[in-house]
Amino acid sequence: MEITLTIDNQTLSIPSEITILEAGILAGIPIPTICFHHATSSNAICRICVVEIEGQKLLQPACIVKGLEGMKVQTKSERVVRARRTILEMLSSSVDLSDSPEILELMKEYGASENRFPDAIRREASVLDDNPMFIRDYSKCILCWRCVQVCGDDAQYVNALNFNGRGYETQIATFYNAPLLSTSCVFCGQCVGVCPSGAIKPKREYLMEQGFLPDQISAMYENRIKRSKNKNKL
Repeated sequence: MEITLTIDNQTLSIPSEITILEAGILAGIPIPTICFHHATSSNAICRICVVEIEGQKLLQPACIVKGLEGMKVQTKSERVVRARRTILEMLSSSVDLSDSPEILELMKEYGASENRFPDAIRREASVLDDNPMFIRDYSKCILCWRCVQVCGDDAQYVNALNFNGRGYETQIATFYNAPLLSTSCVFCGQCVGVCPSGAIKPKREYLMEQGFLPDQISAMYENRIKRSKNKNKL
């Protein structure tokens, strides 16, 4: 069954029960996303995909709102552009986006200023290096939920990662902040694969960014393996 709606003055016939974001993809109409990922459930967390729907007071997240017959949608109205710019400026004011190329491109596209909120408190966190596979740097975390979702019911059903804290203090964590080696983590790497901001990064990549050479990194791993074998002999 198909319905007819209008997006940016373009009339489209689309399958019913699909979202405005999906309709835009089918029609080649770009709608920016940050928290959305095709492998995870849509939760409309970041709100960068908001659109303006005729007759509705509030802007609506395109990733979860389904298209309806006769709906008229604007994806680039002045309201929408202003909202997206503000979201990007708020992110930039509190999170380290240096490893978020897609978000940095959106900053340029929407003319977002890094200095819009100079008094904002930055989210600072120490790098967590508690396993041989990857590091976690939550000063770069944008709380998109992707890692939690793939670790949970969207993929692995392991639930090694979840949320800790409330309000501004919320961050991704393990239960009781235990080291990953002490959790149910199977080190599948899917959390690394879906992270858009470099908050979870392969250990080797991180070490190379710190200036270590490949041979030095290999020596580190060899020494770790030797220590582990010696420990098991005791």
